[in-house]
Amino acid sequence: MDHSPIIYLVDDDEAVRQGLSLLIRTVGLQVEAFARPEDFLAAYDANAIGCVVLDIRMPGMGGFEVLERLDKARVTHPVVMITGHGSVDLCRRAFKTGAMEFLQKPIDDQLFLDTLQKAVKQHIATREKQRVSLEARQKFERLSEREREVFVLMAEGLSTKQIAKELGLSPRTVETHRAHLFSKLEVESLVQLIRSYCGLLSES
Repeated sequence: MDHSPIIYLVDDDEAVRQGLSLLIRTVGLQVEAFARPEDFLAAYDANAIGCVVLDIRMPGMGGFEVLERLDKARVTHPVVMITGHGSVDLCRRAFKTGAMEFLQKPIDDQLFLDTLQKAVKQHIATREKQRVSLEARQKFERLSEREREVFVLMAEGLSTKQIAKELGLSPRTVETHRAHLFSKLEVESLVQLIRSYCGLLSES
């Protein structure tokens, strides 16, 4: 399976599509160009790595409507808005709707490429953060109810003896639960345990 970043370019102007597509390929990025937003939405792969470039003014569905659809769908692709009719109000609206960047035509080649590469790096970092978060949650789900209780009291700073008294257990049993939760969560220290998983305690 090819995991190379893809730049989705949506612009009804054929000359712009061809010019920007050629430019994007010069830095080794894949590009899929669309004249119609409907065609882009039909072909769009939310699992791909990359970013979306949207022209604001297009016949029928405009760039803002596409951006709003992507935002409602909670997609993680950074979106770069482009236009030949820029204004402060349009720029403000783009950022408020979730765009990563707003560029005015004619677009400076280097600025455009720098923006795309920054967007791709941002998307890769977002995906990696999501992956780490998912793995942490999956490990956390392995804990028994008693192990979670021990975890909560450890996070509150209680000693083994204090936890044992609080839960009506022997210190040796608490140590056993402690060892199990360290093993299940694949951590080696209390600091690592709290740093990596304490946030999940409040959600459980």
